[in-house]
Amino acid sequence: MIKKKRLLSLLFLFGLMAQAGGSPNLVIPEFSTAGFYETNPSVRQAMNFNVGWRFFKGDPSGAHATDYDDRMWELVNLPDGMELLPLSASGGINYQGPSWYRKQFSLPPNFEGKRVFVHFEGIMGASQVWVNGVLINAHFGGYFPIHIDMTEHLQMGENVIAVRADNSNNSDYPPGKAQEQLDFTYFGGIYRDAWLIAHNAVYVTHPLAAEKVAGGGVFIHSEDVSEAFARMITQIDIANVGQKQSVDVRLQLKDRTGQLAAHAETFVELNEQTGRSVKLELGVDSPMLWSPDDPHLYDLFITIQSTTGDVLDTFRKRVGIRSIELRGRKGFFLNGKRYPDLLLGANRHQDFAHIGNALPNNLHWRDAVKLRKAGMRVIRSAHYIQDPAFMDACDALGLFMVTTIPGWQFWNEEPIFMERMLEDVRKLVRLERNRPSVLLWEVIPNETHFPAKYAEQATATAQKEYPFAGFYTATDSRTDRVQSQALFDVLYADDTVWSHKEKSVFKREWGDFVDNWVDHNSVSRVAKQWGEVPQIQQAMHYFCEEWVDAGQEKSWPSLTKVFAASPALVGATLWHSFDHQRGYHPDPFWGGIMDAYRQPKFSYFLFKSLLPTEGLEQVPLVEAKPFIYIAHLMTPFSPSHVTVFTNCEEVRLTLFGKEIGVKPAILESSPVPRVPVVFEDVFRYVDARNKNKKDYGKINQPWVESAFMKAEGLISGEVVAEHVRWPVGRKRRLVLSVDDSGMQPIADGSDITPVVAHLVDAGGGIKRLSHEYIRFHVSGAGSLIEEEDLGMNPQKLLWGEAVALVRSGVESGVVRVEAEVICDSLNGPDRAVIEFETVAPRQKLLFNQKANRIAPARIEPVRDESETVRALREKLRETERSLQDYKLREVGRQQQEFIQ
Repeated sequence: MIKKKRLLSLLFLFGLMAQAGGSPNLVIPEFSTAGFYETNPSVRQAMNFNVGWRFFKGDPSGAHATDYDDRMWELVNLPDGMELLPLSASGGINYQGPSWYRKQFSLPPNFEGKRVFVHFEGIMGASQVWVNGVLINAHFGGYFPIHIDMTEHLQMGENVIAVRADNSNNSDYPPGKAQEQLDFTYFGGIYRDAWLIAHNAVYVTHPLAAEKVAGGGVFIHSEDVSEAFARMITQIDIANVGQKQSVDVRLQLKDRTGQLAAHAETFVELNEQTGRSVKLELGVDSPMLWSPDDPHLYDLFITIQSTTGDVLDTFRKRVGIRSIELRGRKGFFLNGKRYPDLLLGANRHQDFAHIGNALPNNLHWRDAVKLRKAGMRVIRSAHYIQDPAFMDACDALGLFMVTTIPGWQFWNEEPIFMERMLEDVRKLVRLERNRPSVLLWEVIPNETHFPAKYAEQATATAQKEYPFAGFYTATDSRTDRVQSQALFDVLYADDTVWSHKEKSVFKREWGDFVDNWVDHNSVSRVAKQWGEVPQIQQAMHYFCEEWVDAGQEKSWPSLTKVFAASPALVGATLWHSFDHQRGYHPDPFWGGIMDAYRQPKFSYFLFKSLLPTEGLEQVPLVEAKPFIYIAHLMTPFSPSHVTVFTNCEEVRLTLFGKEIGVKPAILESSPVPRVPVVFEDVFRYVDARNKNKKDYGKINQPWVESAFMKAEGLISGEVVAEHVRWPVGRKRRLVLSVDDSGMQPIADGSDITPVVAHLVDAGGGIKRLSHEYIRFHVSGAGSLIEEEDLGMNPQKLLWGEAVALVRSGVESGVVRVEAEVICDSLNGPDRAVIEFETVAPRQKLLFNQKANRIAPARIEPVRDESETVRALREKLRETERSLQDYKLREVGRQQQEFIQ
């Protein structure tokens, strides 16, 4: 039963499900829109601008013109990554070059007389935006949002917006490095949300559009924070494109239950066509302080009202009250108290199987939920600013964030590059300065030998943008000059930094363990389908990696090492949380504790063993309870050792009906709170075979009672959790499950819900060694994202799993997913069916209803080449490969320099 205070938290965070349909057990996260949450759409409205774009991969002439005929272009909804890709999409196989998006739309009648902005959360590469044939914006960089005033170029009738996006290599803006030499992938397109924002002539500005140092938009920080009292200082930048007038600015701060915690009010004189900034202070008695295990978020309601009582602007922000102090060797202090635990977490690249970077908001939130459920309390953004939906989730779920500007092992000496790097520093701080989850600010390009001049200007720029306590910049401990290190607050290193002993340190990447940085053979990099033994080896490596080299014992950064560090080590983030695609190497990164579909490997349960058994009642969607997991499948190829992961105190193992023994999961000799429990040399498959043999033919019996393995988790000697395995038998059924992570699928034309297929035996045990092909079919209020040539549908079972990606339609309703085994036989499993519901989104969709139809498939250029041209093309390709091999060795050398 959910505790009352947890229920209140959930209701306040996600809102009651007022929409028809949907599951009462699922919640709908709130997604910020251009940095705010809508309260009164008649005053300030955010409309979903994702649906009904026409797309063309290429660079047709005149595509910006209003009368350009785009009817043969493909119809797409944002977020869109230009293309679908195979599961292994590394090595630069994705398209690089220009592409176009066009959208016809009519403004709603209530937009007349309003200021209208378009807000793109992310367009990859260099982009240009036209409205009704007029170029209104040019932007360089694919990770920061673009906020554009379109008012003067719009009409109340039909309008056309056109976007040219070019994700080609370009060394003049960050990250700068060519994708074929980069350890992640740019992908492309308008790959994040787009919003149409309408408000009055008096309005609160957007922090990027305002372009004010330590200003623009809303800037909130807390001072004198304690359990008894806190001061919240709020600076608000107000624009006025109308007449001179006096306005009333009001703030209301409400807690998670909706109770008023504080309020403030002031009158402001606005001159004609002139805005101004105003500062208000809120005194909060007995504040509910934000922390990882109680991430309390207040709602700050901001209202601007005329002297006649008309509301001119209104919205809310989600804010947390907390203080952080990094005191070097004394440790990390949160809300005035030394934080007792190491902040353990992982890095996060945003790409997802097949769709690249084009994740809808629910997938971003599910990533955060999955990581938080694995016991993590900190995420490092690798190597660019994350989607606002993921950042919203970090605030709500208690995940500290190390936020970063784009960059990886690259510096361009041309002045324009440094100018744009510094501009990215400004944007980073202005966008994320109000978030309680932000712990560190990485204002340098990752693993880069940048000049001292940049270090001086980057830190000075950041501090000007956030001139208050609790702001900490971070850099590599191997920054070229010691004097440059002194400019930063935190160094990326282990817990001993000889040059600056007074500094706090952070282990930005640990766990990866390659032979060299060109070949990348590693015990840490395990594709899930390689089986249980490689997965066990990966998990045990992440726990503790030790070896003897020339008679000398050595160790690699692991859980054992980071937990044994001094208090100077604030936190440590694994490289990496998910399998992901890479530019310069032909293999994906397989070191994730989850695969590219976010399905867990054994190492996921190693991290989950660090989750507490209680005390997370205030963390939405995350439940702290005892668990136990047997990392052993009892197949003919399984190891003799049995490994168990648990957050309990002890493990009791029973095998073939006989108790093997009880072993502790807590060891005084280990600094790690819970250790893998290994029962050595206890399993022989022949024993299981002999137990099962006598019951051959009992088709309804899931396993022979005497042939199972059971692990029980004990706390204070009592059984509080158990997990049972048995030798999985013949495939009897195909089963489907919806991987929603407790979150409601949304009917916004963009949301994607994974549906996982397994073949199971009579008892429901997953046949992990199956490799059949599964064909999916989707009907109802959704559609299947598929491409047969890419292995998406039909899809081969990997580790006994196939995953369908189901996109929601724009009308809410029931989505029906069917799956069948290809070339099924009389003895094979029947087809499987599962249904789930979608509900209407919070924001209205703005799109041309007439354009909501299927368009022709993506148009690819047709080549008609002579034999000579083909031969020259092959020769050029051979030369490019030789040159690329030389470049990759240089990349490897650079990476080796930064190993810590």
